[in-house]
Amino acid sequence: MKEITVQELKEKMDAGEDFQLIDVREDFEYEMSNLGGELIPLSGIMIESGKIKKDKPVVVMCRSGKRSAAAIMQLEQQGFKDLYNLKGGMLAWAEEIDPEMQVY
Repeated sequence: MKEITVQELKEKMDAGEDFQLIDVREDFEYEMSNLGGELIPLSGIMIESGKIKKDKPVVVMCRSGKRSAAAIMQLEQQGFKDLYNLKGGMLAWAEEIDPEMQVY
């Protein structure tokens, strides 16, 4: 499974690169703090897989990287290729990029 660090993700965002960010956390987690990605909770990832782009890189994220890894495994079985797991998830983002971000 391909991974991307929070520093690499921030560089992509700052450079305005064309990619899709999918957040597989639950609604209440997304409302607390998010990076502006599209919210598709893990429980609905297969039902809503039509929202996920196949023509550009897709970064999948969650709180720690475990749910996003599970989502990527499911999506790869459906033929998705250009997927990247955000290593460490929101916890790593809060620790390394934005210490003011609220995480639990």
